[in-house]
Amino acid sequence: MHMSRLALTVVLAASVAACGESSKLQVADGTGPSPKLPEPNKTLIPTVNIAPAVGWPQGAKPKAAPGTQVKAFAEGLNHPRWLYVLPNGDVLVAETNAPPKPDDTKGIRGWVMEKVMGRAGAAVPSPNRIVLLRDKDGDGVAETHEVFLQNLNSPFGMALVGQNLYVADTDKILRFNYTPGATHLDSDAQTVTDLPAGTINHHWTKNIIASRDGKKLYATVGSNSNVAENGLDNEQGRAAIWEVDLATGQKRLFASGLRNPNGLAWEPTSGKLWTAVNERDEIGSDLVPDYITSVKDGAFYGWPFSYYGQHVDVRVEPGNPDMVQKAIAPDFAVGPHTASLGLAFAQPGQLPAPFDKGAFIGQHGSWNRKPHSGYKVLFVPFADGMPSGQPVDLLTGFLNDKEEAMGRPVGVVGDNKGGLLVADDVGNKVWRVTRQ
Repeated sequence: MHMSRLALTVVLAASVAACGESSKLQVADGTGPSPKLPEPNKTLIPTVNIAPAVGWPQGAKPKAAPGTQVKAFAEGLNHPRWLYVLPNGDVLVAETNAPPKPDDTKGIRGWVMEKVMGRAGAAVPSPNRIVLLRDKDGDGVAETHEVFLQNLNSPFGMALVGQNLYVADTDKILRFNYTPGATHLDSDAQTVTDLPAGTINHHWTKNIIASRDGKKLYATVGSNSNVAENGLDNEQGRAAIWEVDLATGQKRLFASGLRNPNGLAWEPTSGKLWTAVNERDEIGSDLVPDYITSVKDGAFYGWPFSYYGQHVDVRVEPGNPDMVQKAIAPDFAVGPHTASLGLAFAQPGQLPAPFDKGAFIGQHGSWNRKPHSGYKVLFVPFADGMPSGQPVDLLTGFLNDKEEAMGRPVGVVGDNKGGLLVADDVGNKVWRVTRQ
């Protein structure tokens, strides 16, 4: 029997109210190398606690941690999600959003989630382009704002190797010839390799990073569902990081069981690849913590069959005990439902202690937790190549006193000039954090 749209609206309203389920733990309890993992709390209606997107009032900005300051590097952007800094200091910004995915919004759950994401500011049409920002006079504000590439397909990750600029669209990796100093590219795109996409394409963002020797790219591909409710057949090649050989375009699975990996960065001491991962939803406000982790070649991180190592998710049918036994736990939790996306390691001399050695994490913010979590840039201190100590907030104040989202941080990147850049896709700005 089909629900009417009126009944669905009632369901949505009830879920937004988030009655009957809220966090029993603090975000800090779901943070660190051994987070607390209570029993799952699956409710008939998932907790939906949205911070409606409202944008920044005139003159308002996030709150920077003591010893640091923040100002707008660029304003008036169109849903800026991801950032890449070129060797000459130019900043590339992927202005992007989800592609059409008609089979991801079918049924009651799909319709409700479509409305939820719209209220959170995530349903605007994709600009499908990359813009270039240039700070000519070195004052920390970009004067040049040019369309660098357009007519893309939900672009996200970017990487420069020699004279080749690689862009990860939602369905493939493209290669363009790049001339240093260019403010736009006219060259035709060459396809390096296809990436899993299709008409569901639930987690659509695809990020890339080049190996130190420039011979390979590593590409993230998120899952096609929350916990395989669309069927395991639709998860082929997804919830994974791929290794792509640039000479041949051949690729292989590098690591799997990563529900929605986004940020990629090389840890400067160990040289290991790290990623930021969004974990699963709809089993309570306290589960499951998102995380950052080093990425081990050939490792399986549990999704969808288990989380945080071998904690079985009973919603997945059929289960797979053999795969659960192979699942390894990630290195460091960064709070449940924080939507941790951006990842960048501190650059020498960039910010003062305690922000001088460790990882910056752009936390886009929760929808499935009461009270809210994320909506900040978090810093995890590192020592000897691994997390060391409690995280510290670098940038907060993205929610107003009505719990509305004035901004939502996404990509983070060092600008090689002593600043950390933060893409804000609700505020339509790029923020720059520096020493005070």
